Amino acid sequence: MAAALAPPAPAPAAARPSDVVRQVVVLVGALLATLAGFWGSGAGGGTSQQEVGDGALAADATPVAPGEPAFGIWSVIYLGLVAYAVWQALPIQRTDARARRTGWLVLASMVLNAGWIAVVQADLIEASVVVIVAILAVLVLTVRRLQERAPTGIVEGVVVDGTIGLYLGCVTVATVANAFSVAVAAGADARTPAADLWAVLALSVAGVAGVGYALWTRGRLAIGAAMAWGLAWVVVARTGGDLRSTPAAVAAGIAAVLIVVATSVARLRRARAS
Repeated sequence: MAAALAPPAPAPAAARPSDVVRQVVVLVGALLATLAGFWGSGAGGGTSQQEVGDGALAADATPVAPGEPAFGIWSVIYLGLVAYAVWQALPIQRTDARARRTGWLVLASMVLNAGWIAVVQADLIEASVVVIVAILAVLVLTVRRLQERAPTGIVEGVVVDGTIGLYLGCVTVATVANAFSVAVAAGADARTPAADLWAVLALSVAGVAGVGYALWTRGRLAIGAAMAWGLAWVVVARTGGDLRSTPAAVAAGIAAVLIVVATSVARLRRARAS
C-alpha cells in the first residue's frame, strides 16, 4: 500500500540542442586552454612566466611569489580540465544538472585563463590583474553552483569538484602574487620593510580567504590543498631563494597551517553531521 502511494520518480530531463553545443564547445575549449598553457609555460614557444614583464611574475620578484616548483600544480589542473570536458561530453551527462549549471562557467574560466596568458605574454601586467580577478569570480560562482548538488560518485567528485577546487585554490594564491607584481612592474623595490609589511597583509588576506572557503564549502579538500601548496612554496622561496623575507615566510606559513586546520575541522564536522 505504501509503495502504491509513493510519488512517481521524476522523469529524466529532456535533452536540448544547447546541451550538445555546450558539450562540444567545452571540450574544444579545454583542449585549446591546455595548448595555451603549454605555450605560455615557455615550452611551446612562448615566453616563460619567470621572464614575462621583465621578471615581474618570477619566483623572486615579490615577497608573495611562490617558488617555481609550485607551478607544477597547473599540469594537474589542466589535466583535470580536460578530464572534466570529457566527462561532461559523455552522452549520459548531456542532461546532467551539474553539467548544465557549470559547463559554460568552466568554459569562461578557461577562455579567461588563455586570455591571461596572452596578456602577460604582451607584458601587460596591470591588465593581467583584471583578468585573473575575473577568473577568480567565475570560479567562486562555479563552486557555488557545484554545492547545489552533491556529486553522484567518486569519479565525478574527483574530476569535477576536485579539479574546480584545485583551480580555485591555485587562482586565489596567484591573484595575490599577480597583484603584487604590478608594483614591481612599475619599479617598486621588493626588498624593503614596506614591501614586507604589504606582503604580510596580502598573505593574511589569502589565509582569511582559505579559511572562508573551508567554512563555506564545509571543508572541500582540493581548495585547501591547493592554497596550502602555493603558500608552502612561498615559505620555501622566502627562506631559501634570492629574495628572502622572514615576515613573508612566517605569514605564509601561518596562513597555510590555518587553512589546513580549518579545512580538516570543517570536514570532520560535515562527517559527524552526515
